[in-house]
Order: sequence, then C-alpha cells, then structure tokens
Amino acid sequence: MILAEIEPNSWMVAPFIALLAAIALAPLFFAGWWGRHYGKVTLGLAAITLAYYVGGLHAHQRALDTASEYVSFICLIGSLFVVSGGIHINVRGEATPTVNLLFLLGGALAANVLGTTGASMLLIRPWLRMNKYRLTAHHVVFFIFIVSNVGGSLTPVGDPPLFLGYLKGVPFWWVAAQCWPMWLVGVGMLLMMFLVVDTLNFRRAPKSVREAETSSEHWKFQGLSNLGFLALVLGAVFVNQPPFLREALMLAAAAGSYFTTAKSVHEANDFNFQPIKEVAILFAGIFATMMPALDWLQANAAQLAHPGPGMFFWGSGALSSVLDNAPTYLSFLNAEFGAFAPKETASAVASYITAHGTNLLAAATAPHGTQVSQAIAALQIHHPEALKAGTVTLDQAQMSLVLGAPLHVKCLQAISIGSVFFGANTYIGNGPNFMVKAIADQQKAHTPTFLGYVFKFTLPFMLPMLLVVWWLFFRS
Repeated sequence: MILAEIEPNSWMVAPFIALLAAIALAPLFFAGWWGRHYGKVTLGLAAITLAYYVGGLHAHQRALDTASEYVSFICLIGSLFVVSGGIHINVRGEATPTVNLLFLLGGALAANVLGTTGASMLLIRPWLRMNKYRLTAHHVVFFIFIVSNVGGSLTPVGDPPLFLGYLKGVPFWWVAAQCWPMWLVGVGMLLMMFLVVDTLNFRRAPKSVREAETSSEHWKFQGLSNLGFLALVLGAVFVNQPPFLREALMLAAAAGSYFTTAKSVHEANDFNFQPIKEVAILFAGIFATMMPALDWLQANAAQLAHPGPGMFFWGSGALSSVLDNAPTYLSFLNAEFGAFAPKETASAVASYITAHGTNLLAAATAPHGTQVSQAIAALQIHHPEALKAGTVTLDQAQMSLVLGAPLHVKCLQAISIGSVFFGANTYIGNGPNFMVKAIADQQKAHTPTFLGYVFKFTLPFMLPMLLVVWWLFFRS
C-alpha cells in the first residue's frame, strides 16, 4: 500500500528541537534537576507530537511504524547491553603502547559485533585497569574515539544510526561493502595518533612504572557462556518475518544472559540497568518528536538543489557532534530520499513493477524511465524475492532509487560515515560517550571537561582525520 506523503506544520518541529537542546545542555547547566525530571520532560514532549499525529493528522499508521522502529532499536541496544554486561575481562600488565594499540584495534572490530555500546561497556574497565599506573586523559578519549564511535561503522549492529538505516531498508552487508575504505582510513589514522601520544607518555613515565606495567601479563575471562546469547542476538538481526520474532529472540537472549550469569560477574562489571533505562526513555522521546522533522525534511528536500556528498558528510557530521547521531542520520537519510527518491517517483517505480515486472525494455519508455531501470537493477541485487513476486513496497522502491545511482550511493556513504565518525567529537554525540566518562570518573581517571575534550582532543586529532576522509572520499 502506498501511503500519502505527510506534511506536518513546521512548528511541530519545536518539541524535537526542545528535546535535543535539553539533552545537550541540561546535563551541563541543570544536572541535578535533569537527573530527576528528564523522563517527565522527554515523555511529555513525545506526547505532544503523538497527539498531533494521531488526533490532528490522523496519521495512525505513521505513528505505529515509528513505534515499531523504536521497539526494534531498543531491543537490539538493550540486549547487547545486557549480554555484554555478563562477560568480564580481567587483565593486568602489558600496557605498552603497542599492546594498547592492539587492544583498541580489537575494540574497533568488536564494536561491529557487540555494538559501540556493548563493546564500550565490556572493554572500558579492563582498559582502565591495564593502564592504571599511567592513566591519563588521552587513554579515555581515544577509547571513546575508536571503540565507542569510529570503530563501529562497518555493520548495522555497530552503531545506532546504521541500525536505523537497516530498519529503513539499507541492506545489512551494504555498510561493510561500501564503507570499509573510510573505516580503514579513520581507524588507522586515530590508532597512529594514539601510538605517538601513548609512546611519549610511556617514555615520560618513571622506570618503576614502566617495569610494573610490562613485568607480567594476566588475562582472565568470566561469563563466556554469554557468547551463545550474543550469537542469538546477532542471528536475530536477520529475522524479518513474522513481525516481532526478531525482537522476541533478542529479549529472550537478554533474559537468558541475565538470569544465568553469576552474580559475581555482574558485580565485577558494576552492572545495573540505569544506563539502558535512560537510553530507552530518551530515545522514546526522540523517535516520537522527530517524526515532524523527518516528514518535513522529506517533503522539502527538493529545495536543497541536489546536494552532493560533501554537504551530506559535513551536514550530518556537524549535527552529530552536538546532537545524538541516530536522529541526525535519519534526518539526512530522509533529506536524501526527498532530494533523489521522492515518494511520487518511488510510487511510480512500485506501480510499474506491479504492472510490468522486470521488463527493462518497457521501463525505458515509462514515466521516470531512467529511475525505474536503475531501481530494478538495485532491487535485483538487494530484494530479488519482492521483485519477482511484484510486491515491492514504497520503502524498498525509495531505497532502490538511492542504491541504483552512483551519486546517490556516495551520498548515503557520506551520511553513514558522517553520522558515526562525528559522534566522537563531543561527550553528547553518541550514547556510549557519557557512559564511558562516567565509568572513568568512577575509577578516578583524568577525564577532560566538555570544552577540554573539544579543544584538547577533538580539534587536534579528530578534525585532521575527518578532513582526510572528506578529501579522499567526499569532496567531489
């Protein structure tokens, strides 16, 4: 069924802006008040938007689709959080710069399997213990750069924006196939920068500290039975039918992990549900309030005059630096849909396929003939079953219009990389950033202030890497 395009009043973007401003600024200026009342503020703003969509626009299906996406999103994030909380890694010794580099590289790879949240929660404590004799701010910040953000840009499991893209129709393996060169450059540059900084720090340390860190190596793993539950979560990602079976499997894995993990393992990880509770509440508000912003962007994206990859890279990146990168990704994905794959064109593609199948010769003379041909080629790769059955949905038709043209693919790459990479630029750019800082503060690590993070680390380290990625891949 083809749904009519929704054009909300532009003023209804206000609850979304208010919520994101509160998330960004309230913890800095009204931390105590926000900690007590963030749930009321968040759900209150969400209620305003939902009332407008259901009662004012009568867009019940739009609201239900958003609720479904939220449930899928939070089930993935929550199950990875619970399962990773049941695995404890205890490590002592061998905190040389080279070993640290290998640890961060392993964390970057693990982020694509466990998610940046899961990998961060699993690895931050052993990382701090490894470096306890010379722990400084750069250990915490580069961990956030690499493990909590940039490393998780190869799979939809890796970072929340990419999973939302998967729910919107981006094929699962498309991210790895299209974004691995950017990942290699980004992670590689950050690792080399870290190696230089950590080597200088290691050489400045007293001889007794260097000997203490390199005298022995001890690794101890607990809770490895949770790897089976992790496999269940990852396998569930590929389950699309029947509805909500994927989410049921994820919740079952989380429950199995929680109730079978020894209490001592949870205590060693300081595991509790407060971080995921906060994420669940905040994202419930974000998903609800961002509907008008997404629909308005899609309806008005044609005014962007066919933007290029550079605009999508810097635009999505700039907002991901100061807002949460998940809604930023969706906003720019909808902008790309509006600019290159408007619903009327996608509707024409879906209608043509229903009537004519995959007849490319007839497509050449059909309305939007070039787009139809490109869409069919993309559908043959990514949705062959739906194409053969003639049951292509509007979402599949829109995504095929993006995946069928090289320029549009480049723009989708730019949105994916921009949203994930720039999320490392501040503590508020991505969910795990603040969680890592909180754990580091608890362990008495030297963490920079909000502005110190930006001026001492983001500008001298992240910005050069981002400029190189833009120059190599998105400047044309």
